[in-house]
Amino acid sequence: MIPRHLAATIQRAATRYPVVSVNGPRQSGKTTLLRSAFPQHRYVSLEAPDERTFALEDPRGFLGRFDGPVILDEAQRAPDLFSYIQTIVDDDPAPGRFLLSGSRNFLLMQKISQSLAGRVRLTCLLPFSLAELTRRDAPAMAELLTHGARDPVPAGAWTDHAVRGFYPRIHDLGLDPSEWLAQYFQTYLERDVRDLTQVGDLEAFGRFVRLCAGRAGGLLNLSSLGNDCGVSHDTARRWLSVLEASFVIFRLRPYHRRFNKRLTKRAKLCFVDTGMLCWLLRIRNADQLASHAARGAVFENLVVAEALKVGCNVGEPPDLYHWRDQRDNEIDLIVDTPDGPHAVEMKSGETVAGDFFKGLAHWRSLAGRSAPATLVYGGGESYVRNEVDVRAWRDWM
Repeated sequence: MIPRHLAATIQRAATRYPVVSVNGPRQSGKTTLLRSAFPQHRYVSLEAPDERTFALEDPRGFLGRFDGPVILDEAQRAPDLFSYIQTIVDDDPAPGRFLLSGSRNFLLMQKISQSLAGRVRLTCLLPFSLAELTRRDAPAMAELLTHGARDPVPAGAWTDHAVRGFYPRIHDLGLDPSEWLAQYFQTYLERDVRDLTQVGDLEAFGRFVRLCAGRAGGLLNLSSLGNDCGVSHDTARRWLSVLEASFVIFRLRPYHRRFNKRLTKRAKLCFVDTGMLCWLLRIRNADQLASHAARGAVFENLVVAEALKVGCNVGEPPDLYHWRDQRDNEIDLIVDTPDGPHAVEMKSGETVAGDFFKGLAHWRSLAGRSAPATLVYGGGESYVRNEVDVRAWRDWM
């Protein structure tokens, strides 16, 4: 089993909080993580119909069975439990009493905000990071931005990793990613979407997700997206929220430091897993990706998703943004740190060209020549050029 960086974070949290929640997409490894990190905890899955029925019909009796610490898997299946857990931990706030997992953030977060505010440590487990796959220690965001990876680094081209994706089961069992992702997506449509949203036409919703994939890395235009799918603006907004809450996509918000300029207010659309993104784009192997029109967007998504995982794995979801003004000067990624914004540009090419620095040069003319800047590209050598940290993709971990 490949060790998960989040393990240390949740073990530390379980010594300080009575409730620890691990959210994340289905099949990201939440159950395996919790059971391996807390082998002495009793484990109950609310996916089991008998356990779920017991929890729904008699929550007090269900929780009364446990006289010690317990893992409640897929806890959002019985959301009323959270109010009863609140009462229990108020009477006995022993740390690590309840460990909750959930793959449906929209329900779990709502109930936690109502019942367990101040009593719960929220964490998120995403699919593997590149650092986890190479068995490296968990980097902090400052480490990622200042010097990146150290040996070992991932073998193969970035296109291989992007197409394969990072879901644990694919790597643990050596499965064919296209076949596994096809089944995963179908299960997502038929189970999560049908169960928890009022999506009457699953075929239209599936088409909507594919249209989102075609717009990955671009500015989000809900009206255009809805028109192309044949649904209303409100439906497109609701469906996008479903995708975001179930950890399929995330939005890269615009950075609003103005520099006396007019800036775009639209978010960028990103996918949590590039394997799913490539599958939705019907890219089945690295050779196809290398010559595909979406190559640059997939590379950008890969780099941004790695930054997101680094923050989540140390329990500090990072402040990630993009920046673009009305003249289309742009920065692909702004990481807002305690020391100020750090600008990151991504280029999928293997050879660094002079125009790769255009956006960063404009940014630094506004933010100051001392403003930190990084260029991540598809080549293999890292160095400093034009006062910019030029980073090979392998060193962005």
